[in-house]
Amino acid sequence: MAVAADEQAVSELEELTLALLHCRAEVARLGEREQLFSSLLASVNAVLWALDWPQQRVIYVSPGYERIFGRSAALLLADYSEWRNSIYPDDLDYAAQSLASVLDTGAVESREYRIIRADGQLRWLSDKCFVSPQPGNESSRVIVGIAEDITEKKHLEGELQRLAATDVLTQVSNRRHFFECACQEFQLACRTGTPLAFLLLDLDDFKKINDSYGHQAGDQVLQRLAHCAAGALRRGDLFGRIGGEEFAALFPGCDQAVALQVAERLQREVQRLNFQYDGAKVGITVSQGLTMLRRSDSQLDTLYARADLAMYEAKKQGKNRIVVN
Repeated sequence: MAVAADEQAVSELEELTLALLHCRAEVARLGEREQLFSSLLASVNAVLWALDWPQQRVIYVSPGYERIFGRSAALLLADYSEWRNSIYPDDLDYAAQSLASVLDTGAVESREYRIIRADGQLRWLSDKCFVSPQPGNESSRVIVGIAEDITEKKHLEGELQRLAATDVLTQVSNRRHFFECACQEFQLACRTGTPLAFLLLDLDDFKKINDSYGHQAGDQVLQRLAHCAAGALRRGDLFGRIGGEEFAALFPGCDQAVALQVAERLQREVQRLNFQYDGAKVGITVSQGLTMLRRSDSQLDTLYARADLAMYEAKKQGKNRIVVN
């Protein structure tokens, strides 16, 4: 009997040892998975977070938070207001309201807002979040989400928009962008009854410059003309290159007397420009056509056509002058 009892004890001890070894192996595997998961979270350029909405308390934030926000995760976990303090003031209402809307919609696929890092840097975030009900505690709803840093993407979008709106050679508005903005100002002036002036200007004898000194010289003339003309306008005026050597300007809220003064100032500034080519000093002039918005005008094209006629009349009269139509 004693021998049988000893054998049973040994067997139980062996089973216990095997179970213990199995538990240790499982713990080791879990530890490895946790370490791998932590490493993955640390390498992702995003922040995973969880918020206990009824308690207004952040209950989890991934390691990416400190890298992207430049702020202490411990402070965020201790005080929810730390999140509000990190949001760019102009975006705070939107960020807070869109977060609260998750409770009604169940999820928000994308929201974009700006944050201010502790070092003062401004960053753009794209955030996705949804409600995650807690099993056995339906009254305690947790909102979970992932916030990605999209600052570089935003900068690229801004640069692409700028390039799409800018004339490559002269760096002023291109034809499409100028007329898009001009149409908006035209519609506003028609609704409010405020004055509006449209100006066309064309570089005189531009073909001679290209033929005599080459297209590189012609490009330089156009660049300096555009810079000079844009600088002569008022703040809020529109200016753009709409053709080869043709430019246009729009003066919102400007009566004819003031518009003519601006055109005359532009004329004088252009006449002051001079260029040196092959030892020769070269000056330039422009012919300008100016018109005002009339009650009968229903389209911006009407002003454009009148200004165009006035500009060609200036050419006929000897160039280097302003004609009002």
